[in-house]
Amino acid sequence: MHDELLEDIAQNNGLREVNTWVKLAAGLGCILLCLLSGSWVAPLFIGVVLSGTVLILARIKPRIYFEIFIAPFTFAFTSVVVIVLVTGGSGVFWSWDPFPWLSLSVTRESINEAVFVFSRVIGGMSAMIFIALTTPMTDLFVVMRQCRVPEPVVDLAMFIYRSIFLILDQLVLTYRAQVMRLGYGSFRESVRSFATLCGSVFITSWGAGEDLIRAMDARCYEGKFAIMGESNRPKALPVLALCSFFITTVLLLILTKDFTVI
Repeated sequence: MHDELLEDIAQNNGLREVNTWVKLAAGLGCILLCLLSGSWVAPLFIGVVLSGTVLILARIKPRIYFEIFIAPFTFAFTSVVVIVLVTGGSGVFWSWDPFPWLSLSVTRESINEAVFVFSRVIGGMSAMIFIALTTPMTDLFVVMRQCRVPEPVVDLAMFIYRSIFLILDQLVLTYRAQVMRLGYGSFRESVRSFATLCGSVFITSWGAGEDLIRAMDARCYEGKFAIMGESNRPKALPVLALCSFFITTVLLLILTKDFTVI
């Protein structure tokens, strides 16, 4: 989907040195506030602020950000259309009964409900994308250790995460080799190349996994991976900014709990 992997972006973003706990508190706190909101104003405010933070402070390329956002946005928009047409309610603006068992209408309540759901989705996805683009997995592994997550769970998560990149690397190399040999020149060749690609990636990934096990044994692996992530102490400015943002959002959530679009 992108020329860069999300992990590469997270490792080089403008908020890389901000404490991981602060970034997780910002993302998870915003998701909670979106769930507690009673109107569309607070979630939309959260979405705008976090999007601006990712684009301006984290210095993420707008193209990459919007490419990531397009899938949840499309899903949210489709859901909004369905909600508007089937929710019903008072204050009917338009109605149509194509079948005896199906009635479509656009009402005041359906529009308000659709906008509310849409703003919640935008706010929550902005928070999730904020965490994904600003917090590398290596830092999350450190947080998991600090939270006393069982060691086998952390090691298994690290092993799976490493395997993802190992398989992806084998996939890209094999696919490029097939493209250079015109393996996708026709539909029939594409089917054969795809089948060969799947088999080749499985075999080479299996071999790479066995090489990893032998390397771990050679380094006297005793059931615990070393974690290379950093754990910086929280600085005053990010903490104050986060507290100010939460206070503003909570006040906005309380003051606009009864707001509707129409």
